[in-house]
Amino acid sequence: MKRQVISILLCAAMLLSTAGLAGCAGKAAAETPSGASPASGPQGAPLPPAEVLAVAATPDPALAGEASAAALGFAADLLRQTAGSNRLLSPLSVLCALGMVLGGAEGETRSQMETALGVSGNALNTFLGPWLAALAAEEGALHVADGIWIADRPDLRVSEDFLRLNRECYGAAVEQCPLDAAAVERINAFVKEHTHGMIEKLLDGLSDAAVMVLVNALAFEAEWEHPYWESYVRPGVFHPERGGEQEATFLHSSEFVYLKDEDTAGFMKPYKGGRYAFAALLPAEGTALEAYVASLSGDKLLGLIEGAKQTKVDTVTPKFETSYSVELPEALQALGMTDAFDASLADFSALGTCENGDNIYLSKVIHKTFLKLDEKGTRAGAVTGAVMEAASAMHEPPPQVVLDRPFVYLLLDTETNIPLFIGIVDSLA
Repeated sequence: MKRQVISILLCAAMLLSTAGLAGCAGKAAAETPSGASPASGPQGAPLPPAEVLAVAATPDPALAGEASAAALGFAADLLRQTAGSNRLLSPLSVLCALGMVLGGAEGETRSQMETALGVSGNALNTFLGPWLAALAAEEGALHVADGIWIADRPDLRVSEDFLRLNRECYGAAVEQCPLDAAAVERINAFVKEHTHGMIEKLLDGLSDAAVMVLVNALAFEAEWEHPYWESYVRPGVFHPERGGEQEATFLHSSEFVYLKDEDTAGFMKPYKGGRYAFAALLPAEGTALEAYVASLSGDKLLGLIEGAKQTKVDTVTPKFETSYSVELPEALQALGMTDAFDASLADFSALGTCENGDNIYLSKVIHKTFLKLDEKGTRAGAVTGAVMEAASAMHEPPPQVVLDRPFVYLLLDTETNIPLFIGIVDSLA
């Protein structure tokens, strides 16, 4: 039985404008690098396709290092800037969502977004386009689906270049339709389909000012390379950050990738095929989890991964299930992305124009996640919503990493070091 990691991204762009719609691009499922299928409007018709720019067959190796460093840095930044018990984030999902939005940003707004993401929009798109296309060609564990819904109204003009960029780099299928209750139902159906039913509803409704909804879904299905035998599943006690004890079920195994630095002991456990892995980071004894999180950076994470030792490590991991919900504007503003959320300063003129002078700005970024880890593998999902509106030695015993107290973990693409998820476990209750 396979376990799945699923991530859904929603960017809802809301504008008030008086211009007419021009240059909308659509994409059929067979043409979509991510495997997305075109959404159906009230009449069931996607927009006519526009010219599609060429995408490189494989990711540029020169950009792979920059992309992985940026993604790991962004993962650490998000984890530091958010709060709450057992928080869980999908850096890749947020990067894809904001990457699509970034295609419509100009000037200082674009500069601030690039600073927050840790990578230029051009570099991000140049890497992600062929990377996503290559993943689709592999038909492996990771699946990506994208869709864009545009309001069918005469007072809106959307940039064809913006839509073409999102087709090229994110494989987005495009539909033009009234963004009414029926559209909300179809978007929610898209979400349910591409989360395999894990997330049944993303939207309760849309404002009358809504003109665009962008959805990016990530799905990962894989078993462990070496599932835990029944005899290695044993009861134990977890010691949460707040004190006390919690009964838990622990998974015992020996792994062969040991992660170690001055204040971390950890390991990586591969999923079937070895392309993806679960990485656990246990702070040194006496180090509070939040203090450890505060010390995390992209360089630190990359150093742990690249400095991994190929040696036996005995591991003990709790079975756990967690869900998390957060609004990200405060975290993103703390990273320097301020103008995008300011109705008077935001510059999304590359997305489209409002002839009546109304300005486009980002009003909400909502992120929801779920993860379950057990002896068979991992099952996880994430939803992000962005709303835009106008206005060792062999003779020594092997090291042990016992995750019976709070720790940090990641789900990684081991070929690129791109983090699919990052989270903490500080309680099992």
